[in-house]
Amino acid sequence: METKNLRWIYLGVLSLIWGSSFILMKKALIGLSPMQVGALRTLFTAIFLILIGGKKIIKIKKKQWYYLTLNGLAGTFFPAFLFAYAVDKIDSSIASILNSLTPLNTLIVGAVIFGIGFRKKQLIGVLIGLVGTLMLILKGAELNPNQDYFYASFILIASIGYALNVNILKKYLSDLDALSITVANFVLLIIPTLIVLWFTGFFDTFELNATTKSSLFYLAILAIICTGIAKIIFNRLIQISSPIFSSSVTYLIPIVAITWGILDGEKITLYQVLSGFIILLGVYLVNKSK
Repeated sequence: METKNLRWIYLGVLSLIWGSSFILMKKALIGLSPMQVGALRTLFTAIFLILIGGKKIIKIKKKQWYYLTLNGLAGTFFPAFLFAYAVDKIDSSIASILNSLTPLNTLIVGAVIFGIGFRKKQLIGVLIGLVGTLMLILKGAELNPNQDYFYASFILIASIGYALNVNILKKYLSDLDALSITVANFVLLIIPTLIVLWFTGFFDTFELNATTKSSLFYLAILAIICTGIAKIIFNRLIQISSPIFSSSVTYLIPIVAITWGILDGEKITLYQVLSGFIILLGVYLVNKSK
């Protein structure tokens, strides 16, 4: 199949998988803390990836491990915790819309850190996206006073991490296959994850009961499918397309996530939908004007 057609298939599959990840996080948080969800998600994914591709890391060159470490921390480790805390405090559907800022931040990070040029229309797209974000956060805080919209900033920080991730991968790791990159990322994160679990008292305080069993079930799906398999697909997508095209998977993620949220009883207003469309318009201009 031609690369041009294949990238659209990857984009569609990723939108379905990652669009479902928000509701899975929400369900996992019923019996687990945000710190536990972030750490166990990473640990479960690492175990799964080692089982299916552990031998891949043998061929990785010494100089590539530096960029793999940066890539893993920015695009996987810290976002896992940031998203868990955010979804614990605000609706999962809103978190998915805010995640749409990733292509905008990819453009900004690419220009500021990696020296990648951009056009005037792309800058306009960034500004439009920021306006939509501000509208969404302010209105969300007004409509849901019981939710702490300070944690919306965690999604913004995570999206910057994703932006660093795709630019690092495209510039420095394009010669590695997608599975090697993904396995290496998570192998590097095993020790930091175990340290987090140790210092937060997980091994001493965790109790296995009906609630935590259910949470672990949702977490296993989140780790294996929405993190492990999706990361492999995403890394491959970056290699056969551009960083901005790859991050534009966030066009479709909110549609899936909002559908799951509504089915789970979350409420979303017309104003919030409008704010989401404004964000996506900004993302569209950034991608279209490339």
